Amino acid sequence: MGRHTGPVCRLCRREGMKLFLKGARCHSAKCAVERRDGVPGMHQFRRGKASEYAVRLREKQKVKRYYGIFERQFRKYFAEATRKTGNTGDLLMSILERRLDNVVARLQFAASRPQARQFIRHGHVTVNGRKVDIPSFLVKPGDQIALKDRDRSKNLALENAQAGFLSPVPDWLDRISADPPEGRVSRLPTVEDVTLQVAPQLIVELLSR
Repeated sequence: MGRHTGPVCRLCRREGMKLFLKGARCHSAKCAVERRDGVPGMHQFRRGKASEYAVRLREKQKVKRYYGIFERQFRKYFAEATRKTGNTGDLLMSILERRLDNVVARLQFAASRPQARQFIRHGHVTVNGRKVDIPSFLVKPGDQIALKDRDRSKNLALENAQAGFLSPVPDWLDRISADPPEGRVSRLPTVEDVTLQVAPQLIVELLSR
């Protein structure tokens, strides 16, 4: 079974929902969630009722996998959210949505966040006309994000946009142009703009202990 799905698809099955970590595959019949309903493993055993700690931990792990970040970086984002005025859980999700790799994917320039990170690390992405090669870079309202006029990255972005399986561009982003690929941040994202089904308050309760 592992040779058909791979570790990334098994993460989706473990969470019981699509995390859209593998781009086009997640929208096809090959998606592990569509092919087989149940937890990973040969025997498909049923887990017992999760503890309160396990439920909260699962929400945190789900968010980390969805955005592709590690524990240390996640804690840094949480600390930043706690310093701001407002609901900490909502602020945390807003910060994560503003990551450049997420924005590139949400603008439909990349089929997935891993592909978006590859674009960024290879120097294909600019913010306000300047190259940014840091996937964790946080955008702000007014920023303009574009792909450099390179055939490979531009053609991939055009193919992704024309494929028809990507999620719609959210309201907090404006897609200015498809060729060359360019977009703009119109406002700060809110928790309502997050497509992942998650309960941020449970994460706050876990990390506030």
